[in-house]
Amino acid sequence: MAISNRTEDREIVDRSTGANTDRMKDMIMTSTLRTLAYAVFFAALFAVPARAEEVNAGDLVITQAWSRATPGGAKIAGAYLTIENRGSTPDRLVGGSGNVAAKVEVHEMAMKNGVMTMRSLDKGLAIEPGKTVKLAPGGYHLMLFDLKSPLKQGDKVPLTLEFEKAGNVNLSFEVQGVGAQGPAGADNSDGQMRMKKMPSGMKM
Repeated sequence: MAISNRTEDREIVDRSTGANTDRMKDMIMTSTLRTLAYAVFFAALFAVPARAEEVNAGDLVITQAWSRATPGGAKIAGAYLTIENRGSTPDRLVGGSGNVAAKVEVHEMAMKNGVMTMRSLDKGLAIEPGKTVKLAPGGYHLMLFDLKSPLKQGDKVPLTLEFEKAGNVNLSFEVQGVGAQGPAGADNSDGQMRMKKMPSGMKM
């Protein structure tokens, strides 16, 4: 009987030890998952949008190159960017080119006598020294004619811009959603204000 009791006691101890080990494993796993959850939460809370690509060309600094997705069958699109002239002499954006379109021109939309008009800037767009020029919906923009294929959100469209002094500059334009007012993570209030003044159907 003494031997039987000792065996039973040992089995009880083994079961108790196993249960404690399982509880410890559960506690460690729970703690690890909680730590990971907090890490993900704080990472999302303090995340900063990725900075748009910055391209330097002579005295020019070009940022926030983007475009909008186009519906199937569309033959034109707009492209936008910000150009800063950090030099002491003016430069001029005179045009562009790319495989995505047959022709790329510099255009301007402006309100004239209560009517929104759009025109091609045949002499290009001046970038004065110490100034920043923003090409955005409802104002200055690049016009892409005879698209070879629709622009899809998430795509990157390569274009080559031609400057009077800086020469040819290769850029990658990030395609945002249809109706977007600016690149992801940017302050788009400027473009939104211009769009409010535009008649329906004019979104370049």
